[in-house]
Amino acid sequence: MHLVHDLLSLALRLIVVLAIVVPLERAFAARPQRFLRTGFCTDLTYYFFADLLPKLLMVLPLSALAWALHRAVPSGFYANMAALPLWVRLTAGLVVGEIGFYWGHRIMHQVPALWRFHAIHHSAEQMDWLVNTRAHPVDLFIGHLSGRVPIYALGLAQPMGNHIDPLPLLFALTGSFWGFFLHANVGWRFGWLEMILATPGFHHWHHTNDGREVIDKNYASMLPFIDRLFGTFYLPRQALPQAYGIEGSVPVGFVEQLVYPFSAGARVSLPPESRLPQQS
Repeated sequence: MHLVHDLLSLALRLIVVLAIVVPLERAFAARPQRFLRTGFCTDLTYYFFADLLPKLLMVLPLSALAWALHRAVPSGFYANMAALPLWVRLTAGLVVGEIGFYWGHRIMHQVPALWRFHAIHHSAEQMDWLVNTRAHPVDLFIGHLSGRVPIYALGLAQPMGNHIDPLPLLFALTGSFWGFFLHANVGWRFGWLEMILATPGFHHWHHTNDGREVIDKNYASMLPFIDRLFGTFYLPRQALPQAYGIEGSVPVGFVEQLVYPFSAGARVSLPPESRLPQQS
């Protein structure tokens, strides 16, 4: 029954996103492309099935973390954090969660074993809202865990409290819908707002395959100042990328992509600037 409920919830969310984002893409497309573009069916499969597994995988490590922290940290600390207004915890959680996600995301670009999984997301050569869902479950697991661990560690979200904490749900819903917007095929630019919030223009440059000097930028999912802080911000005033994708290729089908990172024949190369220094 839980599986049926989850699938119905995903279907309802899909309908809402379709009703909002697709008309915008039709009216304000950054570049003309078919609705059923290459890889559409694979990405739709990811939407329904790859979203469920990471949630199951995260239950054990997050529960273990919460259990350990509530025994290692004085109880008064978490009581004080829980007493903060919701908007304070939400704002602070967004910042520290973004910093955690930034580094988890950046590491996936720098460690070859992790890049094999994350490269599947970057293999899309046409950008639209549904590319947001193209992510291997291992990739999703690392990204979600990186963003949530700091939030739980600081007591900004408290899954082991005496009441249901709405923050994890708020973070999940906000991140999900914003992700569809970031990947949308829209040509809008937002001026000064792009310095405050991540936009499609900001995130499209993260997916670019335009050359060595512009790759591996814009790792943040919502707060561009984090990229400015760590030297990875890149956002020309007017231009959008001319090409998307990766060096090399991955299989097209859903099952083949799930298996590919584990295969001995995987040949997805890190961009030169991403490679960690070799030990001498």
